[in-house]
Amino acid sequence: MLDVKLMDAFVQRARQRDLSVVLPEGQDPRIVRAARRLKDDGIARPIVLGSPEALGRAAKEAECSLEGITLVDYTASDDLEVYVQQYAARRRLPERVARRMVRRPLILGGMMAAAGQADAMVAGVAHATAIVIQAGALTVGYAPGIRTISSFFLMIVPELNGRRDVPLIFADCAVNIAPTSEQLADIATASCESAQKLIGGEPRVAMLSFSTLGSAAHEEVDRVVRARDLAAERLPGGVVDGEFQADAAIVPEVAARKVKTDSTVAGNANVLIFPDLGSGNIAYKLTQYLARAHAIGPVLQGFSKPISDLSRGASVEDIVATSAIVLAMA
Repeated sequence: MLDVKLMDAFVQRARQRDLSVVLPEGQDPRIVRAARRLKDDGIARPIVLGSPEALGRAAKEAECSLEGITLVDYTASDDLEVYVQQYAARRRLPERVARRMVRRPLILGGMMAAAGQADAMVAGVAHATAIVIQAGALTVGYAPGIRTISSFFLMIVPELNGRRDVPLIFADCAVNIAPTSEQLADIATASCESAQKLIGGEPRVAMLSFSTLGSAAHEEVDRVVRARDLAAERLPGGVVDGEFQADAAIVPEVAARKVKTDSTVAGNANVLIFPDLGSGNIAYKLTQYLARAHAIGPVLQGFSKPISDLSRGASVEDIVATSAIVLAMA
Protein backbone atom coordinates (compact mmCIF):
# COMPACT_ATOMS: atom_id res chain seq x y z
CA MET A 1 0.00 0.00 0.00
CA LEU A 2 1.28 3.45 -0.88
CA ASP A 3 1.24 6.44 1.44
CA VAL A 4 -1.34 8.70 -0.18
CA LYS A 5 -0.03 12.04 1.10
CA LEU A 6 3.54 11.29 0.11
CA MET A 7 2.55 9.97 -3.31
CA ASP A 8 0.46 13.08 -3.88
CA ALA A 9 3.58 15.15 -3.17
CA PHE A 10 5.61 13.15 -5.71
CA VAL A 11 2.84 13.47 -8.31
CA GLN A 12 2.54 17.22 -7.78
CA ARG A 13 6.30 17.63 -8.05
CA ALA A 14 6.33 15.66 -11.31
CA ARG A 15 3.44 17.71 -12.72
CA GLN A 16 5.19 20.96 -11.98
CA ARG A 17 8.38 19.86 -13.72
CA ASP A 18 6.81 18.59 -16.98
CA LEU A 19 9.25 15.70 -17.38
CA SER A 20 9.23 12.66 -19.65
CA VAL A 21 9.56 8.97 -18.80
CA VAL A 22 10.39 6.23 -21.29
CA LEU A 23 8.52 2.94 -20.86
CA PRO A 24 10.29 0.34 -23.06
CA GLU A 25 7.85 -2.53 -22.62
CA GLY A 26 4.96 -1.24 -24.72
CA GLN A 27 3.81 -4.74 -25.62
CA ASP A 28 2.29 -5.05 -22.15
CA PRO A 29 -1.26 -3.68 -21.66
CA ARG A 30 -0.33 -2.47 -18.16
CA ILE A 31 2.30 -0.19 -19.66
CA VAL A 32 -0.24 1.24 -22.10
CA ARG A 33 -2.74 1.88 -19.30
CA ALA A 34 -0.04 3.47 -17.14
CA ALA A 35 1.10 5.68 -20.02
CA ARG A 36 -2.50 6.79 -20.54
CA ARG A 37 -2.78 7.68 -16.83
CA LEU A 38 0.53 9.56 -16.83
CA LYS A 39 -0.55 11.55 -19.86
CA ASP A 40 -4.16 12.22 -18.89
CA ASP A 41 -3.31 13.16 -15.28
CA GLY A 42 -0.49 15.45 -16.39
CA ILE A 43 2.08 13.58 -14.31
CA ALA A 44 4.59 13.08 -17.13
CA ARG A 45 5.06 12.90 -20.86
CA PRO A 46 5.24 9.14 -21.50
CA ILE A 47 7.34 7.69 -24.32
CA VAL A 48 6.29 4.12 -25.10
CA LEU A 49 8.50 1.77 -27.11
CA GLY A 50 7.21 -1.08 -29.24
CA SER A 51 6.51 -2.27 -32.74
CA PRO A 52 3.28 -0.88 -34.24
CA GLU A 53 1.75 -4.36 -34.16
CA ALA A 54 2.62 -5.00 -30.50
CA LEU A 55 1.47 -1.54 -29.43
CA GLY A 56 -1.80 -2.00 -31.29
CA ARG A 57 -2.46 -5.34 -29.59
CA ALA A 58 -1.60 -3.95 -26.17
CA ALA A 59 -3.82 -0.91 -26.65
CA LYS A 60 -6.70 -3.11 -27.75
CA GLU A 61 -6.31 -5.38 -24.74
CA ALA A 62 -5.94 -2.37 -22.44
CA GLU A 63 -9.07 -0.84 -23.98
CA CYS A 64 -7.50 2.59 -24.18
CA SER A 65 -6.17 4.94 -26.82
CA LEU A 66 -2.55 5.79 -27.58
CA GLU A 67 -3.55 9.19 -28.92
CA GLY A 68 -1.22 11.98 -27.77
CA ILE A 69 1.39 9.55 -26.43
CA THR A 70 4.85 9.52 -28.04
CA LEU A 71 5.44 6.10 -29.63
CA VAL A 72 8.81 4.85 -30.82
CA ASP A 73 9.26 1.75 -32.97
CA TYR A 74 12.49 0.13 -31.78
CA THR A 75 12.46 -2.18 -34.80
CA ALA A 76 12.75 0.75 -37.27
CA SER A 77 16.53 1.08 -37.37
CA ASP A 78 16.47 3.96 -39.87
CA ASP A 79 14.90 6.18 -37.21
CA LEU A 80 17.44 5.16 -34.56
CA GLU A 81 20.75 5.93 -36.25
CA VAL A 82 21.61 8.77 -33.87
CA TYR A 83 21.36 6.36 -30.93
CA VAL A 84 23.31 3.71 -32.82
CA GLN A 85 26.18 6.13 -33.34
CA GLN A 86 26.08 7.32 -29.74
CA TYR A 87 26.01 3.76 -28.39
CA ALA A 88 28.85 2.69 -30.70
CA ALA A 89 30.96 5.60 -29.44
CA ARG A 90 30.04 4.99 -25.79
CA ARG A 91 30.80 1.26 -25.89
CA ARG A 92 33.56 1.44 -28.55
CA LEU A 93 31.70 -1.02 -30.75
CA PRO A 94 31.31 -1.42 -34.51
CA GLU A 95 28.10 0.25 -35.68
CA ARG A 96 26.66 -3.06 -36.88
CA VAL A 97 26.92 -4.42 -33.33
CA ALA A 98 25.59 -1.20 -31.82
CA ARG A 99 22.63 -1.29 -34.22
CA ARG A 100 21.72 -4.77 -33.04
CA MET A 101 21.93 -3.67 -29.40
CA VAL A 102 19.91 -0.47 -29.84
CA ARG A 103 17.07 -2.48 -31.35
CA ARG A 104 16.61 -3.99 -27.90
CA PRO A 105 13.94 -1.88 -26.16
CA LEU A 106 15.73 -1.48 -22.80
CA ILE A 107 18.95 -0.39 -24.49
CA LEU A 108 17.07 2.11 -26.65
CA GLY A 109 15.19 3.41 -23.62
CA GLY A 110 18.43 3.81 -21.71
CA MET A 111 20.04 5.62 -24.63
CA MET A 112 17.09 8.01 -24.81
CA ALA A 113 17.65 8.83 -21.15
CA ALA A 114 21.40 9.16 -21.69
CA ALA A 115 20.84 11.55 -24.60
CA GLY A 116 18.38 13.68 -22.65
CA GLN A 117 15.42 12.70 -24.82
CA ALA A 118 13.79 11.22 -21.71
CA ASP A 119 14.24 12.24 -18.09
CA ALA A 120 13.91 8.72 -16.67
CA MET A 121 13.31 5.10 -17.64
CA VAL A 122 11.01 2.65 -15.87
CA ALA A 123 11.06 -1.03 -16.86
CA GLY A 124 10.77 -4.53 -15.49
CA VAL A 125 7.27 -5.88 -16.14
CA ALA A 126 8.75 -8.12 -18.83
CA HIS A 127 12.43 -8.24 -17.79
CA ALA A 128 14.34 -9.44 -14.74
CA THR A 129 15.94 -6.87 -12.43
CA ALA A 130 19.40 -7.95 -13.56
CA ILE A 131 18.53 -7.13 -17.18
CA VAL A 132 17.23 -3.67 -16.24
CA ILE A 133 20.42 -2.99 -14.25
CA GLN A 134 22.61 -4.21 -17.12
CA ALA A 135 20.77 -1.98 -19.61
CA GLY A 136 21.23 1.02 -17.32
CA ALA A 137 24.93 0.33 -16.84
CA LEU A 138 25.47 0.00 -20.60
CA THR A 139 23.64 3.23 -21.45
CA VAL A 140 23.42 5.95 -18.80
CA GLY A 141 26.24 4.47 -16.69
CA TYR A 142 26.96 5.07 -13.03
CA ALA A 143 26.65 8.30 -11.08
CA PRO A 144 29.97 10.07 -10.41
CA GLY A 145 32.02 8.20 -7.82
CA ILE A 146 29.64 5.22 -7.75
CA ARG A 147 30.50 1.74 -9.02
CA THR A 148 27.66 -0.21 -7.39
CA ILE A 149 24.01 -0.14 -8.40
CA SER A 150 21.77 -0.71 -5.42
CA SER A 151 18.18 -0.29 -4.33
CA PHE A 152 16.22 1.30 -1.55
CA PHE A 153 12.75 1.16 -0.06
CA LEU A 154 11.09 4.32 1.13
CA MET A 155 9.41 3.18 4.34
CA ILE A 156 6.64 5.28 5.90
CA VAL A 157 6.42 4.22 9.54
CA PRO A 158 3.07 5.10 11.20
CA GLU A 159 4.69 6.13 14.50
CA LEU A 160 8.29 6.54 15.64
CA ASN A 161 9.51 8.36 18.74
CA GLY A 162 6.26 10.28 19.06
CA ARG A 163 6.14 11.33 15.39
CA ARG A 164 3.56 10.20 12.86
CA ASP A 165 4.17 8.92 9.32
CA VAL A 166 7.96 9.02 9.55
CA PRO A 167 9.83 8.49 6.24
CA LEU A 168 12.94 6.30 6.34
CA ILE A 169 15.25 5.00 3.61
CA PHE A 170 16.15 1.29 3.89
CA ALA A 171 19.05 0.09 1.70
CA ASP A 172 20.01 -2.25 0.12
CA CYS A 173 16.99 -4.56 0.25
CA ALA A 174 16.83 -6.03 -3.26
CA VAL A 175 20.11 -6.14 -5.22
CA ASN A 176 23.47 -6.72 -3.48
CA ILE A 177 23.61 -9.98 -1.55
CA ALA A 178 26.93 -9.70 0.30
CA PRO A 179 28.38 -6.24 -0.35
CA THR A 180 32.03 -5.46 0.30
CA SER A 181 33.04 -2.41 2.31
CA GLU A 182 33.48 -0.46 -0.92
CA GLN A 183 30.04 -1.51 -2.13
CA LEU A 184 28.45 -0.63 1.21
CA ALA A 185 30.04 2.81 0.96
CA ASP A 186 28.53 3.20 -2.52
CA ILE A 187 25.13 2.17 -1.15
CA ALA A 188 25.42 4.69 1.68
CA THR A 189 26.46 7.48 -0.69
CA ALA A 190 23.66 6.80 -3.18
CA SER A 191 21.09 6.43 -0.39
CA CYS A 192 22.11 9.77 1.09
CA GLU A 193 21.42 11.44 -2.26
CA SER A 194 18.12 9.58 -2.64
CA ALA A 195 17.04 10.77 0.81
CA GLN A 196 17.88 14.38 -0.06
CA LYS A 197 15.72 14.20 -3.17
CA LEU A 198 12.76 12.33 -1.70
CA ILE A 199 12.30 13.10 1.99
CA GLY A 200 14.03 16.48 2.30
CA GLY A 201 15.90 17.80 5.29
CA GLU A 202 19.32 16.57 6.34
CA PRO A 203 20.08 12.89 5.67
CA ARG A 204 21.37 11.05 8.74
CA VAL A 205 22.95 7.81 7.53
CA ALA A 206 23.46 4.93 9.97
CA MET A 207 25.69 1.98 9.07
CA LEU A 208 23.98 -0.94 10.81
CA SER A 209 25.54 -3.99 12.44
CA PHE A 210 25.08 -6.31 15.42
CA SER A 211 27.62 -4.09 17.19
CA THR A 212 27.50 -0.49 18.39
CA LEU A 213 30.81 1.34 18.17
CA GLY A 214 32.98 -1.63 19.01
CA SER A 215 30.69 -3.48 21.44
CA ALA A 216 31.45 -6.67 19.47
CA ALA A 217 34.64 -7.74 17.72
CA HIS A 218 34.25 -9.59 14.42
CA GLU A 219 35.39 -9.31 10.82
CA GLU A 220 31.80 -8.52 9.81
CA VAL A 221 31.86 -5.51 12.13
CA ASP A 222 35.20 -4.46 10.63
CA ARG A 223 33.63 -4.58 7.16
CA VAL A 224 30.90 -2.13 8.22
CA VAL A 225 33.37 0.16 10.00
CA ARG A 226 35.54 0.36 6.90
CA ALA A 227 32.44 1.13 4.82
CA ARG A 228 31.56 3.94 7.22
CA ASP A 229 35.04 5.41 6.88
CA LEU A 230 34.92 5.24 3.07
CA ALA A 231 31.46 6.84 2.97
CA ALA A 232 32.54 9.56 5.38
CA GLU A 233 35.28 10.58 2.95
CA ARG A 234 32.61 11.36 0.32
CA LEU A 235 29.78 12.77 2.41
CA PRO A 236 29.63 16.00 4.46
CA GLY A 237 30.91 15.79 8.02
CA GLY A 238 28.61 14.05 10.47
CA VAL A 239 26.11 12.81 7.88
CA VAL A 240 27.17 9.16 8.19
CA ASP A 241 28.01 7.33 11.42
CA GLY A 242 28.20 3.87 12.95
CA GLU A 243 28.56 1.04 13.33
CA PHE A 244 25.21 0.99 15.18
CA GLN A 245 22.74 -1.61 16.25
CA ALA A 246 19.30 -0.72 14.92
CA ASP A 247 17.95 0.52 18.25
CA ALA A 248 20.94 2.81 18.77
CA ALA A 249 20.35 4.22 15.29
CA ILE A 250 16.68 5.16 15.66
CA VAL A 251 15.80 5.42 19.38
CA PRO A 252 17.23 8.49 21.18
CA GLU A 253 16.99 6.92 24.65
CA VAL A 254 18.94 3.84 23.56
CA ALA A 255 21.51 5.97 21.75
CA ALA A 256 22.04 8.02 24.92
CA ARG A 257 23.00 4.83 26.78
CA LYS A 258 25.06 3.14 24.09
CA VAL A 259 26.75 6.02 22.21
CA LYS A 260 29.18 8.12 24.24
CA THR A 261 30.54 10.18 21.36
CA ASP A 262 28.99 13.24 19.72
CA SER A 263 26.76 12.05 16.89
CA THR A 264 23.97 13.74 14.96
CA VAL A 265 23.02 10.33 13.56
CA ALA A 266 22.72 8.14 16.67
CA GLY A 267 19.10 7.88 17.75
CA ASN A 268 17.96 10.07 14.85
CA ALA A 269 18.90 8.17 11.69
CA ASN A 270 16.58 8.45 8.70
CA VAL A 271 18.73 6.39 6.30
CA LEU A 272 19.49 2.82 7.41
CA ILE A 273 22.24 0.92 5.58
CA PHE A 274 22.04 -2.80 6.21
CA PRO A 275 25.19 -4.94 6.16
CA ASP A 276 23.80 -7.47 3.67
CA LEU A 277 20.75 -8.25 1.56
CA GLY A 278 19.39 -10.78 4.03
CA SER A 279 19.15 -8.33 6.90
CA GLY A 280 17.81 -5.54 4.68
CA ASN A 281 15.14 -7.65 3.02
CA ILE A 282 14.01 -9.18 6.31
CA ALA A 283 13.95 -5.80 8.05
CA TYR A 284 11.80 -4.05 5.46
CA LYS A 285 9.27 -6.89 5.37
CA LEU A 286 9.05 -7.08 9.17
CA THR A 287 8.63 -3.31 9.35
CA GLN A 288 5.98 -3.43 6.64
CA TYR A 289 3.86 -6.11 8.26
CA LEU A 290 4.51 -5.81 12.00
CA ALA A 291 4.61 -2.01 12.16
CA ARG A 292 2.05 -1.63 9.32
CA ALA A 293 4.51 0.61 7.49
CA HIS A 294 4.09 1.56 3.86
CA ALA A 295 6.91 0.15 1.71
CA ILE A 296 7.52 2.03 -1.55
CA GLY A 297 10.02 0.33 -3.83
CA PRO A 298 12.42 -1.16 -4.50
CA VAL A 299 13.80 1.83 -6.38
CA LEU A 300 17.15 1.51 -8.13
CA GLN A 301 19.88 4.04 -7.37
CA GLY A 302 23.45 4.71 -8.41
CA PHE A 303 22.83 5.46 -12.10
CA SER A 304 23.74 8.81 -13.65
CA LYS A 305 20.09 9.21 -14.73
CA PRO A 306 16.98 7.89 -12.96
CA ILE A 307 16.25 4.30 -13.96
CA SER A 308 14.05 2.03 -11.94
CA ASP A 309 12.84 -1.52 -11.87
CA LEU A 310 9.32 -2.90 -11.67
CA SER A 311 8.08 -6.20 -10.37
CA ARG A 312 6.89 -8.46 -13.15
CA GLY A 313 3.61 -8.54 -11.24
CA ALA A 314 3.39 -4.75 -11.06
CA SER A 315 -0.05 -3.16 -11.31
CA VAL A 316 -0.87 -0.06 -13.34
CA GLU A 317 -0.87 1.89 -10.06
CA ASP A 318 2.62 0.56 -9.26
CA ILE A 319 3.91 1.69 -12.67
CA VAL A 320 2.43 5.17 -12.28
CA ALA A 321 3.73 5.48 -8.70
CA THR A 322 7.24 4.33 -9.62
CA SER A 323 7.31 6.76 -12.53
CA ALA A 324 6.33 9.62 -10.22
CA ILE A 325 9.05 8.66 -7.73
CA VAL A 326 11.86 8.44 -10.29
CA LEU A 327 10.78 11.72 -11.85
CA ALA A 328 10.86 13.29 -8.39
CA MET A 329 14.51 12.15 -8.29
CA ALA A 330 15.35 13.43 -11.80
